[in-house]
Amino acid sequence: MRLGTYTRCTQFSLLAGCLLFTACHTEKTDTGLPAIEFSRVPAADLGGPEKMSPIGGRVTGARPGQQIVLYALSDDDWWIQPYSDKIFTKIQSDSTFQNTTHLGSQYAALLVDPGFIPPPMTEKLPSVGDHVSAVAIVKGTGPPLPVIKPVVIHFSGYDWIVRQRPSDRGGTRNWFNPANVTVDAQGALHLRITKDQTQNHWVCAELGLSRSLGYGSYVFTVRDTSHLEPAAALTLYTWDNTVPDEARREMDVEISRWGYPAIKNAQYVVQPYYIPANVSRFNVPAGTLTHSFRWEPGKVTFKTVRGAGVKTGSRVVDQHIFTLGVPVPGSESVQMNLYAFGKGETQLQKETEVVIEKFEYFP
Repeated sequence: MRLGTYTRCTQFSLLAGCLLFTACHTEKTDTGLPAIEFSRVPAADLGGPEKMSPIGGRVTGARPGQQIVLYALSDDDWWIQPYSDKIFTKIQSDSTFQNTTHLGSQYAALLVDPGFIPPPMTEKLPSVGDHVSAVAIVKGTGPPLPVIKPVVIHFSGYDWIVRQRPSDRGGTRNWFNPANVTVDAQGALHLRITKDQTQNHWVCAELGLSRSLGYGSYVFTVRDTSHLEPAAALTLYTWDNTVPDEARREMDVEISRWGYPAIKNAQYVVQPYYIPANVSRFNVPAGTLTHSFRWEPGKVTFKTVRGAGVKTGSRVVDQHIFTLGVPVPGSESVQMNLYAFGKGETQLQKETEVVIEKFEYFP
């Protein structure tokens, strides 16, 4: 589930006697250009769907019909506020704006023209131009968020960075704990979903390679996944955090029924998934399987075979070749995660585990 260069506010004025949740205004200038200043800013927080707070400010130089679009920075991505179906904030007759927002480490307000369609989530905010007249960004109030030290594990000859922060992978909030990612004495990787009884939510597992590999073959040997509930999702994929587009150089082997018990339990994907030609669904059987994809210029070939490793004569479960929308290498890295998908007919009922025996890469 996912870092860019952002326009930042460069100066703040500290005002004595600020009220709770009232942040410092961005500095006014006399350039005559449209501008936004914040008058009320929520606290800095890791974010999540359950926490919201008022936010507000004032606009100068707005044209008739223009509106405000709000974002909060959480998990290195900007999320539109307050909801994906309520994307605009009205500018009042006195040039002020007020709304609520989910919490984040930073907050942003964009002054946009009528008809502008903002991205619901982005790593890099839209800049001034192309129907955006002004952008203001401010840090959340209160103490800064703690710096999280990376957790690195060694698996199959590579160093992997384990996810610690929450993510909206799959469109629903998931929490992650490095304790749910372990390597046993035989060198096999264990990914677990556990239940946090105190907070009453699922805690998932994710890790990503610490470097990019580019074109070549990516091979994952996975023990039996037939026990997975429909709402559990195992994803073996590439992901590029450095690009703002939604595709993110993402190519996936996904083992899940997405909360629908009657559908097939696996798919190959070249993102974006909502283009029908970018998805090939199939059924994986019980037992150890080896999933792979061969990434070449203009083509990616997915294959799943029975048993451990890609061997001559291995029984093929399914395979598919994509030739449209195949990305070129950039700063992507290979990722693996096991998480709870919360948008289907059924929800996850119990803790679960997946064991990945080996990852291999061949140029």
